[in-house]
Amino acid sequence: MHVLVTGGAGFIGSHVVDALLARGDAVTVLDSLFERVHPSRQPPAYLASRARFVRGDVTVKADWERALEGVDAIAHLAAYQDYQPDFSRFALINDGGTALLYEVAVERKLALRKVVVASSQAVYGEGRYRCAEHGDIYPAPRPLAQLERGAWDLRCPICQRVMASVPIDEGHAAPHNAYAISKLAQEQYALVLGARYSIPSTCLRFSIVQGQRQSPANAYSGILRAFTSRLLQGQPPIAFEDGLQQRDYTHVNDAVAATLLALDHPETAFETFNVGSGDSITVLAYARLLAEALRVPLEPDVSGRFRVGDTRHVVSDTAKLRRLGWRPAKHIADIVSSYVTTLDHALYARDWAAEALAAMERSGVVRRAGG
Repeated sequence: MHVLVTGGAGFIGSHVVDALLARGDAVTVLDSLFERVHPSRQPPAYLASRARFVRGDVTVKADWERALEGVDAIAHLAAYQDYQPDFSRFALINDGGTALLYEVAVERKLALRKVVVASSQAVYGEGRYRCAEHGDIYPAPRPLAQLERGAWDLRCPICQRVMASVPIDEGHAAPHNAYAISKLAQEQYALVLGARYSIPSTCLRFSIVQGQRQSPANAYSGILRAFTSRLLQGQPPIAFEDGLQQRDYTHVNDAVAATLLALDHPETAFETFNVGSGDSITVLAYARLLAEALRVPLEPDVSGRFRVGDTRHVVSDTAKLRRLGWRPAKHIADIVSSYVTTLDHALYARDWAAEALAAMERSGVVRRAGG
């Protein structure tokens, strides 16, 4: 099989490329080498030389046409990710790029075996909560005024009790930031157009994927990169809110396994699946685990900063994908250990985390409670 991997020079994409080549598939990579992820604007050293590389943009039709030559299937992983309020860019790249994929496929009558689109746990917004008295509730986003008071928890809209977060399945989406909105729209392009034009398509809602090859320059790539940057600069990692947010982190190897299963398994066509670890950990616990692994004994900075558009807790229910035989093989300790043992310290000579934080503060994305 010949598979096109968009974003194949990036974090998840390059691991998918390696896995496909290892099992004997031919691979084409379409990647723009966006500066936020690739500061040198050159293909990274880890990108497999056996893959055909097309330097191009998913928003450019001619680039799709070049990349799709001879392709049997697509892993569409390219995406614009950020916390900044450049809302239109999410739609232009994530949604426009996905629409172009199907436009070219239909125009050229491509006989694609499968298209796998990378979506995100972000589509769930605040996720699913349980009130002891009123049962399951899918709460609205926390109001800005609440965050400015430093009141972090979700309360039942009926009785005002603090609610407990519970794992969320694929049945309910309620995005509340531009990135999440764009990912849900991507899913609709894939599932609706795929069904209409007989292009088997699958959407994978990844929880926060972590591991080797995360770009230190990419402010969106998660706390593994951000906390490592701070710790190697001799600075405490900054935990937003009170650091007690529950998160579901996925090892990149498990994300790759899910992608390959979706490419191969006929039963995944026109379906959406959660891909997560099934475990949760607080941001504070993650920071301490990483500090211990790096041997930098610094406690997290918990000073009331918060990020507009963040969720309080969200953990994915992965039962649907598990029924097809997928199981997460790695956990949080594996994520940290694999990242730390392969860390290129030279990449962290620049204080990427400080630059990202300053940019978010300037734009009002990061604020401080009571400030």
